[in-house]
Amino acid sequence: INAEYMGYILNQMEKSTIGAEGGKILTLNTLEKKNWLIHILFLRQEYHECLKMIDDMQKRSSEKSEFLLFMKGLILRIQGKIQESLEAFKQCYILNPNNVSCQKEVGKALYLLGKHNSAIEVFEAALQLNPTDWQIHYGKALSYFSIRNNEEAIKCARKALEFHKHELVFDLLAKVYSTMEDFANAIDAYQEELKITPENPELLISIGLLFIRMDDNDTAFNYLGTALGFDPKNMRAILAIGSITQDKGDHDAAMLKYRIAAVHNPNSAQLWNNIGLGFFGKQKFVAAIACLKRALYLDPLEWIISFNLGLVYLSTAQYASAYLHFSASLHLKPDFANTYMYLGITLNKMNNCQNACAAFNKSLELEKDHAAYFNYAIVMYNEEFIDEAKKLFLEGEKLFQELDADAKNSEPELLEQRMALGKALGIPLSQCQLEILSN
Repeated sequence: INAEYMGYILNQMEKSTIGAEGGKILTLNTLEKKNWLIHILFLRQEYHECLKMIDDMQKRSSEKSEFLLFMKGLILRIQGKIQESLEAFKQCYILNPNNVSCQKEVGKALYLLGKHNSAIEVFEAALQLNPTDWQIHYGKALSYFSIRNNEEAIKCARKALEFHKHELVFDLLAKVYSTMEDFANAIDAYQEELKITPENPELLISIGLLFIRMDDNDTAFNYLGTALGFDPKNMRAILAIGSITQDKGDHDAAMLKYRIAAVHNPNSAQLWNNIGLGFFGKQKFVAAIACLKRALYLDPLEWIISFNLGLVYLSTAQYASAYLHFSASLHLKPDFANTYMYLGITLNKMNNCQNACAAFNKSLELEKDHAAYFNYAIVMYNEEFIDEAKKLFLEGEKLFQELDADAKNSEPELLEQRMALGKALGIPLSQCQLEILSN
């Protein structure tokens, strides 16, 4: 229960209990005699008995009690009856329109019902009575975030932090920045929260995952390792560390991590997906397909699993199966450029050049990527469209030259294809750079 509101109720009870009037002691009215018992039942989480007592007391009296309505609203919300909870808080508000705590609860109920604009209006009205309440600003920030008004959400969250540095506010701020793909500010928010709860493994994992998205795997590994120190069985940390290890090519070490995780959570689709990729990296295709199929069984709506299955089938020349899984992945996530690229490769292998070109064009429309240009150029060369192949190759080479040294050397197979294609097109790599500059 909100401490401020409980102070208010206790103050009202004190006024009605003790006072001198003609030398007589005033007593509690009928609706206030068992407030203490209702409070105890609520703290014990005996919600059924508590609600039954509130209803009995309300039936015995024609008067309405602010305390009873407030407690009833809290219990109904805990039980998931949000609309009924809102009605109780509204009645409480009618009894005392200056009760800020009640207004906050009305705003929370409206937020839970998905009426975010109405919730914002209620929170703004509450701020007129108490502009320094951090919970009201936090409620506004949540509502703005739900309607995707990220700028206002950030503004309200930072206003809440001026009055109280609470971990919930930092967490919300980081989520808003992550949605905007402003990972640096998201990390800053999480690190401020880390000062409040330095041993929170979930928080350390969130920071580590953001560093992964910023391609800083070494820093991410440190945070994830610290998280595992506090919670050695944490699935998210194990999967993330295993993923980093796999990216470095150390599949055996990653598989060792996954073996630990499988003992505690054998039905995790993400775990079996990563195990499948580990076998794929070790060129054990049958085991990879078996693991990925199990992952797909556990979570059939996860697009990345279908995508990975498509990759394995493409590598084993099972083009029809690859096509089916790439298509399924696109139905679930139609804005991922690489899926279109691999679908184009698959369709070309199935001698469907027209649809392969359409897939490559869609991939390049979503993202200009050197690998897509090179693969598209190979298809054009094989179909004897030499001029178009040359044009695509030069576009891909232009993007390739913009990469740093590590990125260039990360895909040795692509480097070989690039050199072979340049040679087939009669464009030496030195001449490639000259033509790019002239263009």
